Amino acid sequence: MTNTKQNNSNSEKERLDFIRQIVAEDLKTNKWDGRVVTRFPPEPNGYLHIGHAKSICLNFGIAAENTGGVCHLRFDDTNPTKEEQEYIDSIIEDVHWLGWDWSEHLYYASDYFEQMYEYAVQLIKKGKAYVCDLTAEQTREYRGTLTKPGKDSPYRDRSVEENLDLFERMKAGEFPDGSCTLRAKINMSHPNLNMRDPVMYRILHAAHHRTGDKWCIYPMYDWAHGLEDSIERITHSICTLEFENHRPLYDWFLDQLDAYHPQQREFARLNLTYTVMSKRKLLKLVQEGHVVGWDDPRMPTLSGLRRRGYSPQAIRNFCKRIGVNKFNSTVDIALLEHCLREDLNKTSPRVMAVLRPLKVVIDNYPEGQVEELEAINNPEDPSAGVRKVPFSGELYIEREDFMEEPPKKFYRLAPGREVRLRYAYFVTCTDVIKDESGDVVELHCTYDPATRGGDAPDGRKVKSTLHWVSAGHALEAEVRLYDHLFTKENPDDTTEGEDFKSNLNPNSLEVLTSCRVEPSLKNALPLSRYQFERLGYFCVDPDSSDGKLVFNRTVSLRDPWAKIQKARKKK
Repeated sequence: MTNTKQNNSNSEKERLDFIRQIVAEDLKTNKWDGRVVTRFPPEPNGYLHIGHAKSICLNFGIAAENTGGVCHLRFDDTNPTKEEQEYIDSIIEDVHWLGWDWSEHLYYASDYFEQMYEYAVQLIKKGKAYVCDLTAEQTREYRGTLTKPGKDSPYRDRSVEENLDLFERMKAGEFPDGSCTLRAKINMSHPNLNMRDPVMYRILHAAHHRTGDKWCIYPMYDWAHGLEDSIERITHSICTLEFENHRPLYDWFLDQLDAYHPQQREFARLNLTYTVMSKRKLLKLVQEGHVVGWDDPRMPTLSGLRRRGYSPQAIRNFCKRIGVNKFNSTVDIALLEHCLREDLNKTSPRVMAVLRPLKVVIDNYPEGQVEELEAINNPEDPSAGVRKVPFSGELYIEREDFMEEPPKKFYRLAPGREVRLRYAYFVTCTDVIKDESGDVVELHCTYDPATRGGDAPDGRKVKSTLHWVSAGHALEAEVRLYDHLFTKENPDDTTEGEDFKSNLNPNSLEVLTSCRVEPSLKNALPLSRYQFERLGYFCVDPDSSDGKLVFNRTVSLRDPWAKIQKARKKK
């Protein structure tokens, strides 16, 4: 585990979320012989997203906080038609990237297929399970509704001997897909629909990524889930709220088998504005080409967030900040971005980059002269030191930092106006060069040599400081500016006949191809994070090569969440 382990003291109990309170009480009463064993059990049918991060941090966090605590990473690989090794590899990478480790406790549901089968035979022998020949559609019809009880399958009263024979033949591959299932024999009039003789096994002639063609019957989630927890001797089986109605079934299976019985508890999943969390919907975005893969920086996947420039600590801080609740709610994505800015502000080296270059010629600067000016790497971290930045008579500034006819309160560069160049000198605009279309293509300025470092000996002040790069030394770069993938806070808020894709943001990506960055970035490694001064936080994209740097904008400098919180305090 990455966190220092410590016992939850009574003095901390008031600050614990309700799940941690349960764990603390269980330790106090020695319910599990002093053990804390949790698990994170993803299905390997897609990439992990920010919603999974909440569960990861909760399960691994609880284990890390308690002496001797352990969290298992378990792949719930019970559906071979949707699972791929690619997903398994990505999940392992993502959990490690977040800073968690499971040591030797890596497991697969498929490790237990034989034990699950034997458990199913036990239930058949007890008269608690039967082979049913109803089709999937008939099974749904017989199930009933919330207001109407179900009705018994005509195959419900088969003898134990017949069910054992049929189940063995199902396993042997005698029957085609969908021809029959093994169902639990509970109560077709139960008020909880999950208890109305749920399916335990279905026939699926499909090769499994680990067991190959050994099996052609596969366990359903509700049957497999509790058994996996039981076999691994989990103490606290922590699920999201949609599994609350499944808990009676979880308990029923383990009680009927007289097996080791963990405790299932449910918490609210993470919902985030401008974001979809459904793996099915995310897969559709990938398959239909709305994004360029699972790791597209606009995706809420952990691989996408990593590529965009998110730090693991920012995500962990966010998960801690939102807490663990019993009720569903939606979190403003501005809070996630606030946590991101907080972390990147502390850790990101500052550099200068110009996204939309406008050339500046300093007419009175000595021809051919180049100075090495000292620049601070990170004002939040004195140990980060300083770097040298080349300054010359030809520079680039941001196009938006100049206006020929500036309105009131525009304090940046304009004809006849003096501004400060960051770490360098005061300069005054003396001339504006335009092309045939009347567009500004070049500025001419003069500089005051006495203001080196950014201060005037005579005490005069300027109202604006601009970033810049030396034209002869800057490196060309591509910069990808990302915005929310959806235009609505709730992407599922659609008109009749449309789906969530109708709310895709056509302006979620803008690519700038002629940007300039300071030369210190020449050997910047993929996924390195920086603050481009005055512009935002950026990350080196893996598409970068020796001849071409590519940066992704992680997040802008402006923090709307901080403004919201400040406004609330004033009320």
